[in-house]
Amino acid sequence: MTYTKRFFISLVLSIPMLIQMIGMLFNWMMPFYNWIALITTTLIMALSALPFWQSAWAAFKHHHANMDTLVAVGTAVAYFYSIFAMFTGREVYFESAAFVTVFVLLGQVFEERMRHNASSAVEKLINLQAKTADVIRDGEVMTIALDQVTVGDFVQVRPGQKIPVDGVVTEGRSTVDESMLTGEIMPVTKERGDQVYGATLNKSGRLLLKVQKTGNATMLAQIVELVKMAQTSRAPIQKLTDRIADVFVPLVLIIAIVTFTLWYLIFGATLVQAMLYGVAVIVIACPCALGLATPTAIMVGTGRAAKYGVLIKDGEVLEKVDHLQTIVFDKTGTITIGQPQVTDVIGDCQMTLQLAVSLENSSEHPLAQAILEKAKEDGVSQQSVNNFQAIPGQGVRGEIDQQTILVGNDKLVANQQISADLQKAKVQLHQEAKTVVNVGVNDQVIGLIAIQDQPKADAAQAIRALKQRGLKTMMLTGDSQEVAQSIAHLVGIDQVIADVLPDQKEASIRHLQATGSVAFVGDGINDAPALSTADVGIAMGSGTDIAIEAGDIVLTNNRLLGVVDAIDISKKTFQRIKLNLFWALIYNVIGIPIAAGLFAELGLILSPEFGGLAMALSSISVVGSSLLLNRVKVGYEQ
Repeated sequence: MTYTKRFFISLVLSIPMLIQMIGMLFNWMMPFYNWIALITTTLIMALSALPFWQSAWAAFKHHHANMDTLVAVGTAVAYFYSIFAMFTGREVYFESAAFVTVFVLLGQVFEERMRHNASSAVEKLINLQAKTADVIRDGEVMTIALDQVTVGDFVQVRPGQKIPVDGVVTEGRSTVDESMLTGEIMPVTKERGDQVYGATLNKSGRLLLKVQKTGNATMLAQIVELVKMAQTSRAPIQKLTDRIADVFVPLVLIIAIVTFTLWYLIFGATLVQAMLYGVAVIVIACPCALGLATPTAIMVGTGRAAKYGVLIKDGEVLEKVDHLQTIVFDKTGTITIGQPQVTDVIGDCQMTLQLAVSLENSSEHPLAQAILEKAKEDGVSQQSVNNFQAIPGQGVRGEIDQQTILVGNDKLVANQQISADLQKAKVQLHQEAKTVVNVGVNDQVIGLIAIQDQPKADAAQAIRALKQRGLKTMMLTGDSQEVAQSIAHLVGIDQVIADVLPDQKEASIRHLQATGSVAFVGDGINDAPALSTADVGIAMGSGTDIAIEAGDIVLTNNRLLGVVDAIDISKKTFQRIKLNLFWALIYNVIGIPIAAGLFAELGLILSPEFGGLAMALSSISVVGSSLLLNRVKVGYEQ
């Protein structure tokens, strides 16, 4: 039976006891209350609390105590003592057993809903792969199932098709979108001798490939395996309450037994009196407050986090965040916007942009889209173009007003003249790792357009805030060292690891973990292994479903300052959990000696009734402490 079913069963069956508690405030007693409470609590014990008792017994056989031990002992004592009290005319405590079960199950339901197994991420990775391949056999193109393709086969890939396997280009030229593997948005030109990977998208031309890897040997399959390994190798951190329970539960039981023995055998108390002292000890040590300490703080803290666009998937993440030392960022789509943008127009700006947009309007290249966006933003109009021609690997050519216009890279304008000022500006732009588009008229370069994927507006502020919190910042990217270093310099990142393939990202995170706890922030499919391997994976909400499911924390608003908010809220929530546990235990430190009768001669006696009241007060203090998280301010609010 699931936690949710057990919770609702216990909640519904506890309603009569809740009505009775409310009625007592108005001096109203429910008829036959004791019998109703006995029946409903017995059903709760049998249907909802039984797994706690079974877990506690299993732990006991291994000389261990956990949170379930606390629940089992607390509910069992309250339940069986209430049966005894019912038949001896004393006050019953069935509601204690019932509501302890309700509260603990509520916390477990909440944690269960937060903890999403990322196995569906693996399925989505696998679904990226093409289902069939066009294989050339005996001079004919045959469409066959992917599992029938063998190493050495020749595969044809038409424009718009997914590349089915890892291989090398033997014929043709095209651009390939590798963003699903590398996370980089710029299509890569592929020609004879170049390596291609399964699940990437062929954009513009026909390619003929020689198959090198199939099945589990492909890059995609290796990423899938890395995600699986990272998920299964992550050992859960034992809950702080369980560590406390290891000492607390045996100690309480020993104190209760010693109390009963001393009063009955040494101090001459009656059997009932001695038992009441022992019961008072266990009732005041009932785990209700301890059971509420963690889930209530998690519920309030994660709810507060959601208002900032921070989704925390697992309560264990809070403890992991508290120990973080390094934050590692992916570049494209994480630190940067994820789309190339025009950053500079050098020369005759109006003419340069107008000529460029006139020609690039007929191009589908991502750089052309950046120029079109810039022209639209600046209100630059287009001119009519004749004899348009796309030159693979170089740019475009056309005629405007009987003048030859060239828009492209340095190869395209190699024979054109360029002024000293423009040449100097070009060198500077290259040093800044920007892509430079030359605009030439006839035999003269008249202007330059610099394009780069720019950092997000809040990137520098977020990095600065993380450093102020004592965290080291790093960038891990598949892009070139020059481009990565340029972006890192702009936002203030401490260290860069560039030219990294997806499997190397996972290995890099493992290497960094040798020196301390690491968080990784990413948004692409290629980031999934690193997100799963890191102590804390933070996925940007604008990323792929796979990245989001592989992360422990998801930022729905795509703000990098959300990383700072996630760190702040997680730390404050975990600190609140520790404070709650302190308050939950301080009642025991103060109440247990009184319940045990240590101050009986002074007239200070804590009966089971008042023990139950003290337990209730401890629960109220813990809930109140957790609710204070709603007043926590982070980031720009401080």
